[in-house]
Amino acid sequence: MQNRRQFLKNAALIAAAGTLAPEAGARVPMFHVNALAGAKPRMMLRFFPYELQLRHTFTVSSYSRTTTPDVQVEIYYDGYVGYGEASMPQYLGQTVEGVCAFLGKVDLSQFDDPFRMDDILAYVDSLSDADPAAKAAVDIALHDLVGKLMGQPWYKIWGFNPANAPSTTYTIGIDTPEVMRKKTEECAQKFNILKVKLGRPNDKEMVEVIRDTTTLPLAVDVNQGWKDRDYALDMIYWLREKGVVMVEQPMPVGQVDDAAWLAERSPLPIFADEAVQRLRDVPPLKGVYTGINIKLMKCTGMREAWKMLNLARALDMRVMIGCMTETSCAVSAAAQLSPMVDFADLDGNLLISNDRFEGVQVKDGRLVLPNAPGIGVRLLSR
Repeated sequence: MQNRRQFLKNAALIAAAGTLAPEAGARVPMFHVNALAGAKPRMMLRFFPYELQLRHTFTVSSYSRTTTPDVQVEIYYDGYVGYGEASMPQYLGQTVEGVCAFLGKVDLSQFDDPFRMDDILAYVDSLSDADPAAKAAVDIALHDLVGKLMGQPWYKIWGFNPANAPSTTYTIGIDTPEVMRKKTEECAQKFNILKVKLGRPNDKEMVEVIRDTTTLPLAVDVNQGWKDRDYALDMIYWLREKGVVMVEQPMPVGQVDDAAWLAERSPLPIFADEAVQRLRDVPPLKGVYTGINIKLMKCTGMREAWKMLNLARALDMRVMIGCMTETSCAVSAAAQLSPMVDFADLDGNLLISNDRFEGVQVKDGRLVLPNAPGIGVRLLSR
């Protein structure tokens, strides 16, 4: 016979399940059946497309966009829900259809214990050789779920001090001088460091526009836009004079020897971005780049990001934690690692106008990690 607590819990589960209207690509969880039957609870996966609307047109060296395709993921277990997401900017080459097809193959009901994270995520990773964003969505939702079951945020589970979370850069995309000046004026009082997208013939003009507007330190992301190493080195020396403190992916991924030559001579630290995806990519980059930029959508999520951070430190490399254009869900997940990095570029949620969540905050330019379990997000009512 059920006690009163179990009865109330089951009633709440039934009510919650009844409010979940199916959406395109969604799988509605029927977890209340297990609870009522007295069986062990099982994890159930739900997902649906969600297009992110950008506040401004976002331009890098190779393309422009006003939206970012995204898939939202939820894992239900024993009355708890963990949130995750897959964001798919153009250069990743992933699609909503592909992500949904992958997630449709994921069967978490075979696992009755979400704390078996290594087993679960190894199973998810084994379903394909690609699909890092889809895998990251499951990973983030699982971490959120397990953190909620433990009643602790992941930065505490990992033993990190949230007071060590750094300032985040805020990205100024490539645009006309007038628009870039306006963007800089809007954000210069809110952040301690700005990030500028370069990689076009008018790079110096873009930097001068921002430098005429603010004296804040700058980070630059070239997105593989410089092809000649001598030109790249000359630019880096010029950028140092303009208050730039780091350079991200200055040259194409395939020009490994040129990248190593540049890193050896550069007066500024050079971080790999497109050149590093997963854990296996880190060791060969020792001596080629000063550091690595870890992004959950590239590396399959928080579990592998944590491993990459520790490996990079062991190799005496610097670490940056970055993001795509994402909701506060994935950004807050990445922020759990931020107390241990040299640079943070976690502004993806600030670039959109339709965030579904409240999570990590930026106060006086610094990341403020929420003291809430899991990845620390709260679903906003719409």
